[in-house]
Amino acid sequence: MNVEWLSIAMFIVALIVLALGYPVAFSLGGVALIFTLIGIIFGVFDPILWSAMPQQIFGIMNNFTLLAIPYFIFLGSMLEKTGIAENLLETMGILFGRMRGGLAIAVIIVGGLLAATTGVVAATVIAMGLISLPTMVRYSYNPRLAAGVIVASGTLGQIIPPSVVLVVLGDQLGISVGNLFIGSVIPGLLMTTAFIIHVAIASWLRPDLAPALPTEVITAPGLKQRIIKVLIPPILLILLILGSIFFGIATPTEAGAVGCVGAIILAAFNRQLTRDNLYRACDATLRTTSMVIFILIGSRAFSLVFRGLGGDNVVKDMFLNLPGGQIGFLLISMLIVFLLGFFIDFFEIVFIVVPLLLPIAQSYNMDLVWFGVLLGANLQTSFLTPPFGFALFYLRGVAPASISTEDIYHGVIPFITLQLIVLGLIVVFPSLVNFLPDLAQNIGR
Repeated sequence: MNVEWLSIAMFIVALIVLALGYPVAFSLGGVALIFTLIGIIFGVFDPILWSAMPQQIFGIMNNFTLLAIPYFIFLGSMLEKTGIAENLLETMGILFGRMRGGLAIAVIIVGGLLAATTGVVAATVIAMGLISLPTMVRYSYNPRLAAGVIVASGTLGQIIPPSVVLVVLGDQLGISVGNLFIGSVIPGLLMTTAFIIHVAIASWLRPDLAPALPTEVITAPGLKQRIIKVLIPPILLILLILGSIFFGIATPTEAGAVGCVGAIILAAFNRQLTRDNLYRACDATLRTTSMVIFILIGSRAFSLVFRGLGGDNVVKDMFLNLPGGQIGFLLISMLIVFLLGFFIDFFEIVFIVVPLLLPIAQSYNMDLVWFGVLLGANLQTSFLTPPFGFALFYLRGVAPASISTEDIYHGVIPFITLQLIVLGLIVVFPSLVNFLPDLAQNIGR
């Protein structure tokens, strides 16, 4: 058997197993073991390569960058479990409710803020669906617009820092997570602004899509106190995290630790720091972090066997021989990531595909920070795309019966278009990514 075709078969089998819904870490590790045996039988794989696996595992355990993952997950979980996110949404809704589409705009802004703390699409979409969707339906919002706004704003966690996606991408690309965070700020804000403009224009052209809130809601007493108590502290916390990274005061990992302390203080300030809330936040953090680490170990085993079968050479030859050179590689690689986003989670894509794309990107002398932000924006888009976008399934799981699957699918189409436009702008204008990292370096000097 040709060793190159065996490596391709290994990749295809892994995708099939993942698509069938088997646990990711065990799927990758299991496929690696199966193809190790096949490779040994056909005399094309040297089992001595497995001796490198313990060192790979200890390398994961000693990786200081990955320590940021539990910090940012805990930060978002605390804001969600203690009701701070829900209060934030209610306050923003009242603040913007006097204008058409104001509640939807509030959802986008809060979705961006929640995404910036949670960094996990499933958690953000489910939280926003449970908190805001019933409210939007109650105030006569169009079901398609309401569903589209929630799903789109929930996926902003893929690109808005501090994001778990960007932490993992930075680790796999071998670049500074801080630079990746800073480089994704403008694209993230650009995407958020595009969503807000779309809602504002749509509700202006068709007032029935997103009416203003009733007068008795927006004139509720104590608005100033709510803004001071509910709105300002979380925003200051996020600015503190990003600002400390931007000015080089702290690494992303250190900033995440500070953010965790800030979230606990906010919960105590709001009298929500109970033993139950702390337990639930820690439980969510432990589950997600454990999942990431086990996936990373499984992916290392998969990568070890894949490379032992010559798969890295197959991928490199295929991409380097594409017509169009660097542009051809960029288009095909982005298309592959986009399509894989229909079927498997971003962790699998980052751990399996990115290590294969990295050597080709380096051979073309690409700016890896720019390439990382492109990958993050692309993954965000794929999560929205029917019929297999994961974010659509997350919302379907918590949406009331009055919201049909067709409403969700139709509602996301304008937002997918907007994301693709922003993705195109990032490709055409790399300065959208590079401006802030260059500025931060100049300030550091």
